[in-house]
Amino acid sequence: MRSFPGRDGALALAAAAPFALLPAAAHAQCGSASWYALTSKTASGERMNPAAMTAAHRKLPFGTKVKVVNQNNGKAVTVRINDRGPFVGGRILDLSKAAAGKLGFISAGHTQVCLEAAK
Repeated sequence: MRSFPGRDGALALAAAAPFALLPAAAHAQCGSASWYALTSKTASGERMNPAAMTAAHRKLPFGTKVKVVNQNNGKAVTVRINDRGPFVGGRILDLSKAAAGKLGFISAGHTQVCLEAAK
């Protein structure tokens, strides 16, 4: 990964690609994820659709597509970031109910995942 000196360089890198916020690695960010199924508006302004393949992330730009891999069973799904969150400490992602279903963790409520750039 190219490095840019100083704060201005970091901002230029972040503007260049949505995944500049994630470290360059096979699994760019790992941690705990949960799911939610509200029907209120998301931070991006669209209505939350529990049946869509979407997610909330604290920093990734809206519209960014991310591959999410469940570390407990190896299942993977590609989601689009359309909301901000999660607002529970220690979690890196809130997924729609449909995405959680594809990853196989609805009954558990949360699981360990790794995020990577979607191809």
